[in-house]
Amino acid sequence: MDVSKTALPEVLLIKPKKFDDNRGYFYESWNQNRYAECGMPNDFVQDNVSLSTKGTLRGLHYQEPMAQGKLVSVLVGRVFDVAVDLRRGSPRFGGWVGVELSGETREQLWIPEGFAHGFCVISERAEFFYKCTAPYNPATEHTIRYDDPDIGIRWPVEVPVLSEKDENAFSLADAITLPMYKGNP
Repeated sequence: MDVSKTALPEVLLIKPKKFDDNRGYFYESWNQNRYAECGMPNDFVQDNVSLSTKGTLRGLHYQEPMAQGKLVSVLVGRVFDVAVDLRRGSPRFGGWVGVELSGETREQLWIPEGFAHGFCVISERAEFFYKCTAPYNPATEHTIRYDDPDIGIRWPVEVPVLSEKDENAFSLADAITLPMYKGNP
C-alpha cells in the first residue's frame, strides 16, 4: 500500500496493492495494523454505501459534535471527492483538496475529524463506500454550501443534482457549529 499526504497533510490518499489476473482482481481494503502504521485510527464503527447517478453532488457534510473520520472509496464508477478543513484556528482553515476516486484504481481517501466531505459523480453512476469512526447522528450533522465562494471548489459539473439539504446549506462564514483546531497530529 502506498500512502501520500495531500495539500491538506492530514488528508491521506491511499493506494492499496491490487493484484490482477485473468480471473479478476484482489486487494486489501482495510487492515487494522497496516493502516495504524500510517497514523489512522482503528475505531471504525459504521460502514455505508451510496449509489448515485451522474452529476449528483453530495456535500459538504460534517458532524459536530460527534465528528466522523471517514475512509472513503469507490466500488463502481468515478467521483470527484473533496475534503475541506473546517477547524477554527487551523492554518489551512477553509482549504480544500479534491481527488478523483474510481472503482478501477481502488484508491481511498482518509478524511479525518474536523473536515467536511463531499463528492460529485462523474461517471454514469457510482457506488461509494464509507468507513466511519462515529455513527451517523442527524442531530449533529451540518452542511456547508458546495459552491461557497470563500472555499472556491472547482467541481467538474456546472449544474449538479442536489438534495434539499444541500441546496439549503450555509456558507462557511455563516456556520455556527465548527470544530476547533487542536494542532498537528
